[in-house]
Amino acid sequence: MEPAIVARGLVKHYGDVEAVRGIDFEVPTGTVFGFLGPNGAGKSTTIRMIHGLAPRTAGRLDVLGMDIATHGRQIKRRIGVVPQENNLDNDMTTRENLLVFGRFFDITGARLRDRVDELLAYVHLTEKADARAEDLSGGMKRRLHIARALVNDPELLILDEPTTGLDPQSRALLWERIRALRREGRTILLTTHYMDEAEKLSDDVAIIDGGRIIERGAPAALVRKHVGREVLEVRMPAQGDARVLARAGSAALHHERVGDELRLFGEKGEPLLEHVHAAGVEPEGHVVRRATLEDVFLKLTGRGLND
Repeated sequence: MEPAIVARGLVKHYGDVEAVRGIDFEVPTGTVFGFLGPNGAGKSTTIRMIHGLAPRTAGRLDVLGMDIATHGRQIKRRIGVVPQENNLDNDMTTRENLLVFGRFFDITGARLRDRVDELLAYVHLTEKADARAEDLSGGMKRRLHIARALVNDPELLILDEPTTGLDPQSRALLWERIRALRREGRTILLTTHYMDEAEKLSDDVAIIDGGRIIERGAPAALVRKHVGREVLEVRMPAQGDARVLARAGSAALHHERVGDELRLFGEKGEPLLEHVHAAGVEPEGHVVRRATLEDVFLKLTGRGLND
């Protein structure tokens, strides 16, 4: 099956700034693809090119088998977008927001009314159908954005930071909706700063930094490749780091110092703790936990903030 998105040598300049520097990737049809990166990495610029808001400077970019530069109108009729920002019409009701959006796609009459009722039920907003969008909670507004993006029954859904600022209950409900969309066979491009969200929802992820894709793969495979299976977080003075690392040797696949903690990554955490004791260090406290995609992300992109 043809990929939903194909990028080859994709470049975007803003004046002298090279925001995207010749990236290559494919999004397989029917999958959830996580597109991750720190602020200023080129992630948002790439998303804007994919749904036609920013023209590419160079390279190839096909969406649903068509060049976005020459078939932008046709592509937009077949995709749905949930933007980062709230751009609902706050003076309209929940139902009216969907009705107006549906008419943009030439959906009218009973067909549109039935579609709106179906979507309100799908995102659990039937009881709020006549409430003004302005009066909805944050979680309800995000669900309304998803319903609006589905009005045209899109083949490709772009979710740009869909759960930012939501409480855990609202996030869990949106995750369930995203999984349901995946089961329906839709292709989903997901951007998020929540690494647990990317890890739980994505079949595949690409990490972009400095305008380049620096890693790509299934979340679990990336975790095993870069940081192993478990992490030992040891609260101890930094003066003992060299002795511990010398003692641990290759058992520590990766390490980092974060504040008053030394973090050792490997296949098992408890044997790493034995190396700490064998090095003559008595830690003030320790925790063994599962390694995550966030550990991989921080290892590859660093802990500094980008503007």
